Amino acid sequence: MSKQENHDDQGQKLEATALRLLARREHSRLELTLKLRQRRFDPERIEQVLDDCEARGWLDDRRFADMYARQRLEQGYGPVRILGELQQRGVHHSPDCLAAMTEADWRRRAVALRERRFGLSDLGDDWPEKTRQARFLSRRGFSHEQIEQALSVVRRDETDG
Repeated sequence: MSKQENHDDQGQKLEATALRLLARREHSRLELTLKLRQRRFDPERIEQVLDDCEARGWLDDRRFADMYARQRLEQGYGPVRILGELQQRGVHHSPDCLAAMTEADWRRRAVALRERRFGLSDLGDDWPEKTRQARFLSRRGFSHEQIEQALSVVRRDETDG
């Protein structure tokens, strides 16, 4: 086999691998680059194939970011965590679905998550429990202000006594 035929065969194998990965789920360009490099494809060829995939609309960081953010929103994650995870995946912009969220929306989500996980009882001076719930919400990616708001909400029927 000539060097040119081997080079063409590697290019076809690279493209087929990239398409197979994209068929499974959306990927960011960085994620796909790393997966292809792990398979020991030539970095220059990877960039060419990914440029071609972007030109054809098969690879799109904006579409990936929107789908990823929507999925993480549904799973109960907050803005800090979602944006951090996107940056780790090479996406450095806020998707439209996150940009459309207001601070009040995030607070409502933090309250709903707290209610689902712990209930909305009055924490009063129960600092260990307050800290435990705050840590949970923080790990989920909510801001300090959103956490404070969520911890201050108490279900009405529990206070009426």
